[in-house]
Amino acid sequence: PYQLIWLIFLLPLCSFLIISFFLRPFLNNKPQVGGYVTIAAIFGSFVLSVWALVTVLTSHDNGLSIPAVSWVVIEGEVTISLGLLVDSLTAVMLIVVTLVSLMVQIYSQGYMHGDSGYNRYYAFTSLFTASMLGLVLADNLVLMFVFWEMVGLCSYLLIGFWFHKPSARNAATKAFVVTRLGDFGFLVAILALFYNTGTFDITELHGLAVAGALAGTT
Repeated sequence: PYQLIWLIFLLPLCSFLIISFFLRPFLNNKPQVGGYVTIAAIFGSFVLSVWALVTVLTSHDNGLSIPAVSWVVIEGEVTISLGLLVDSLTAVMLIVVTLVSLMVQIYSQGYMHGDSGYNRYYAFTSLFTASMLGLVLADNLVLMFVFWEMVGLCSYLLIGFWFHKPSARNAATKAFVVTRLGDFGFLVAILALFYNTGTFDITELHGLAVAGALAGTT
């Protein structure tokens, strides 16, 4: 069932919400629980990612069909959907992201032991993982840009995690400024593609590229 693909992204997002709105306010005296919740959520995403890869490789078109949900409709002509794209490349990247993230979370239990920001750290890493998975799964450029911005935000929060240190604050600020410059170029490219093609859909853009319709666009 295609709903399981949504769970790959939603499990770490739920981990972020649970830690932020339940564990930190009410169980902050038991910080290890936040680590266990994050590890369990990302392990679940990893298992589902393995299932997705096996399913994709055994399907006749090397992909999974996932119905999209309309998100924004502009004047009845332009529709931006909340949808997921799962092909062989996506399935491999899902395993890479979830496996690496899972190893990081397990290692961090010892590294962050005794730190006062233990639950805050695991909340940030849960959101970071969810953002990376959303970036991999997005089926249109607008949704991809949203998740790209979320990845940048999480990077800023994690680089400046020990915000009481001037070095951490300065490093986080530098990373934020540099990535925002790159984001501007990304946004300009997205708008240029839409201006020339009239679509944000990645599958449609790929079809146009294969057909040579994007050659010479600026």
